Amino acid sequence: MTKKDKKKKFRKCCLRQLSKVSHHGKYVKDKKILNLIYQYIQVNKAKNIMLYLPLDIEFNTYPLILRLRKEKKMLYVPFMEGKSFSLVKYRLPEEKKQFGIKEPKFSRQYKKRMIDMAIVPVVGVDLTHRRVGFGKGMYDRFFEKYKQNIKQVVFVARELCYSKEVVTDHYDVRADIIITAR
Repeated sequence: MTKKDKKKKFRKCCLRQLSKVSHHGKYVKDKKILNLIYQYIQVNKAKNIMLYLPLDIEFNTYPLILRLRKEKKMLYVPFMEGKSFSLVKYRLPEEKKQFGIKEPKFSRQYKKRMIDMAIVPVVGVDLTHRRVGFGKGMYDRFFEKYKQNIKQVVFVARELCYSKEVVTDHYDVRADIIITAR
């Protein structure tokens, strides 16, 4: 089996595992993750933060967004552009775009500045701490272009789906830390 096939099989297994989390389980896990991420942001004194607007299968970032906005943190979210994305300042209203992903409706690309922390959703990781996502490569292309502007990468998932063998490639995004509900 090729590495590409192993990665596909691993992704499918992880997505199945993530989709089995109950509504109550999501709430409990998200609350735990929220507290862990918030503490990590405080300890690292992050002010410019990249995060994402969640799909149902992903950790719900909205309570974190509300909390950080009250503290006047600068929040940036992905804005899809072709096969990758740029970052835009988070603001309301939002609209659903391609793949059911929400984006700010009226926002402009951010000025290139240092991002203290990038909070990135993962489907799974392998032993190199590289990301397995949904298979579109959007985060990989983004990080390849902007990694010099990002101080720290934090992966987040409700369930840690971990491969004990290498299923990722050199271009897959690598985490500085992985935060889960466990």
